[in-house]
Amino acid sequence: MKKGIHPTYQEVVFMDVNSGFQFLSGSTKTSKEEIIWKDGNNYPLIKVEISSATHPFYTGRQKFSDRGGRVERFYEKYKKTNS
Repeated sequence: MKKGIHPTYQEVVFMDVNSGFQFLSGSTKTSKEEIIWKDGNNYPLIKVEISSATHPFYTGRQKFSDRGGRVERFYEKYKKTNS
């Protein structure tokens, strides 16, 4: 590997801003904000909108919108019959 061309890999804390869920992971992302983690060390803090704590796929609270009947609404709107 060439020296000086790769980003710095470090441990950072990701925090879900919706639930407050935090986890420590390795990343090349940086932040000006820092947080003291459970081990007593300071780590850069990266705020995220969605994590496994709030994503509908992982929480099971997925909402499905009613998309059925689009063709029927089109026919009704333009007064066409389904032939």
